[in-house]
Amino acid sequence: MRPTDSPFSSEGRCRGPVSRREILRAGLTGIATLGLSDLLQLRAEAAPSERPHPDTAVILVWLHGGPSHLETYDPKPDAPAEYRGPYKAIATNVPGIRVSELLPRQARIADKYALIRSIHHRGICHQQGLQTVLTGHEELVLKPKPDHPDAFCILNKVREGSGQTLPNYISLPSLPYSGAGYLGLAYEQFVVSGDPNDPKFTVPGIGLKDPRAQQRVHRRLEMMEQLDEAKRYLEADPTAAARGKFYEQAVDLVTSTRAAEAFDLSKEDEKLRDRYGRNRWGQQCLLARRLVEAGVGAVTVSFFGVEKGISSNWDDHAVNWDTFKAMAERAPVFDQAVTALIEDVYARGLDKKVMILVTGEFGRTPRISYTDGKAGRDHWPHSMSVLASGGGLRTGQVIGSTDSKGEYPDERPLSPNDLLATLYRHLGIDPTQMFLDALGRPVPILDRTEPIPELV
Repeated sequence: MRPTDSPFSSEGRCRGPVSRREILRAGLTGIATLGLSDLLQLRAEAAPSERPHPDTAVILVWLHGGPSHLETYDPKPDAPAEYRGPYKAIATNVPGIRVSELLPRQARIADKYALIRSIHHRGICHQQGLQTVLTGHEELVLKPKPDHPDAFCILNKVREGSGQTLPNYISLPSLPYSGAGYLGLAYEQFVVSGDPNDPKFTVPGIGLKDPRAQQRVHRRLEMMEQLDEAKRYLEADPTAAARGKFYEQAVDLVTSTRAAEAFDLSKEDEKLRDRYGRNRWGQQCLLARRLVEAGVGAVTVSFFGVEKGISSNWDDHAVNWDTFKAMAERAPVFDQAVTALIEDVYARGLDKKVMILVTGEFGRTPRISYTDGKAGRDHWPHSMSVLASGGGLRTGQVIGSTDSKGEYPDERPLSPNDLLATLYRHLGIDPTQMFLDALGRPVPILDRTEPIPELV
């Protein structure tokens, strides 16, 4: 099957009639005076914290540039030579599931993850691909930030006011092209730069040990809150309001010893640090596990910039470098880090709380291209693979398939919308919930709201 139609709605209409529960929430008095638009606005403005938030979290391992599905989770050993590439498919510890020989460690723990091989969309460039995958809404115009908020900014909004010291959404490091869209800057990622493998790695301004310094910071915040003129300015200027929100969050981080401990990898056993790999990617994954264990709702780990001599991202055009050489260089680091993360989450009893997703913005062209003697694969959103682990999911299975060359979904074509509906279910977020966009229009989080049934 070759899907030709977009899996996304382009009509922009609301998702069906307002439910009886929503009408009752609005109140019966004067209900006859309320039109549909009034009810939608009440729904969009409803407090997101009406119900307690579940103790769940997500770690996204982001393979920036788009990993080749044929060299990772969807090898095609029987395809013609111009498609299959030089690497073999190997058996895993689950009968019938095979992955690339570049991932021997992950092959040994296939019972702890599910592979989705039939995700597809139409975002051909990196911006479009990332924004479509992480928002669930088709983004086909090149722009640095999405119109719709990505899933982690949604979580940041829904869990606002949860009372925890640590941010709800942390990126290790910044996730490019992502953003909070119409929610506003206040719900963007809290970025932690630097290499956690560096012995000198610190997060600036986290955790003041001197009580007098903490008191000074709190006094400054109180002074800011007392300035009525500043308040009016913040209310009138959304950018300034975001700065005010960031300031308050920064105060919590600066004065919290708990926050400082969450970022302190020296508290981990040296042997466990070795298992993750003494490199940027491995230690980022370990730090992500520490952060979700400390209460952070979403952590994104961007896998680029490993070490000197290894290609820095997964954008494997032949004009950049030889795809197969680059994959052989980065695969051991990637394989070790992801395997350690999955095993660690299960060993610590976090496999119900924490969902792990491993993906990039798209797959790569099944047909190999050549430039100056170098082999490469170009952008290919028509088929991509996603690894999903933990989160109480049904693991040890493959969902969907691609055709014999890996070009298009063959069985169970799925979209990023389907994947995010599954994620929102885990996070306790109602995907039918609406927020107001910049024009005051209610916008649903997702167009379609059913999770992938095989996973849940």
